[in-house]
Amino acid sequence: MSTSIENRYEFVYLFDVENGNPNGDPDAGNMPRIDPETSYGIVTDVCLKRKIRNYVEIAKKNMNLNKIYIREKAVLSSVRGEAYKAVTNDDKSKKAQTIEAAREWMCKNFYDVRTFGAVMSTKENNCGQVRGAVQINFARSIESIVPLEISITRMAVETEKEAEKQSGDNRTMGRKHAVPYALYRTEGYISAHLAKQTGFSSDDLDLLWESLTNMFDHDHSAARGKMNARKLIVFQHDSALGNAPAHKLFDLVKVSRSNGSNEPARAFSDYEVEVDNTKVPDGVNLEEKF
Repeated sequence: MSTSIENRYEFVYLFDVENGNPNGDPDAGNMPRIDPETSYGIVTDVCLKRKIRNYVEIAKKNMNLNKIYIREKAVLSSVRGEAYKAVTNDDKSKKAQTIEAAREWMCKNFYDVRTFGAVMSTKENNCGQVRGAVQINFARSIESIVPLEISITRMAVETEKEAEKQSGDNRTMGRKHAVPYALYRTEGYISAHLAKQTGFSSDDLDLLWESLTNMFDHDHSAARGKMNARKLIVFQHDSALGNAPAHKLFDLVKVSRSNGSNEPARAFSDYEVEVDNTKVPDGVNLEEKF
């Protein structure tokens, strides 16, 4: 594995959804998440991190140093048990050193721990806490959205008992939620200081960009049939501390409606993405990954 990164980074990430539900809210009947005051759509950071984890698990499943800690149906205490087996000793007086060694082992072997961090300080197999080098904001739609609630029918039933209760052709009704179209924007931060603590490396950084580029292509479902990564704009500082405030860099990326249209957006081509390269501060390099 390469050494930890030595530069601070920020990035702007744009993705869209067409006739799908990008992030359902289980407390609202799985409706797309929205800001109730503005009706702007929301996709949580947890949702985006899940997709990154899933991509890494698919793409790097045979590489021991890129395992995923937070994965579906994982028993976390058992996963942390692997760390204790690797580093524990019989000297009970050195509990603090054992926890630290287990924490370092988890960072070394699990991509999502050294990238996003993890709370691993529960009683069983305590591996401490890790603050990840990469943090991602909630994504918000560029414009307000109007989620659709669509009626659907099921042509079959599960049991004979259900069939006896149904009349006619046994059809049952259901609901499906979708956003006709929305373009979402999120921002992210990558700390060289925290990367040094977790071992987040240049190889890990390349894998993060790869994941953001490709993760939607491996996440198709009936609810998310058409989601696409549209833009990834990266700001690299010349130093670990950084050379400009993050918000000033984010302000250089503006998304607006093309041709001044007021009609509801239904495609990415309905928007224009402008990046003001002339105002990039000294000591910061701007790169459009796609």
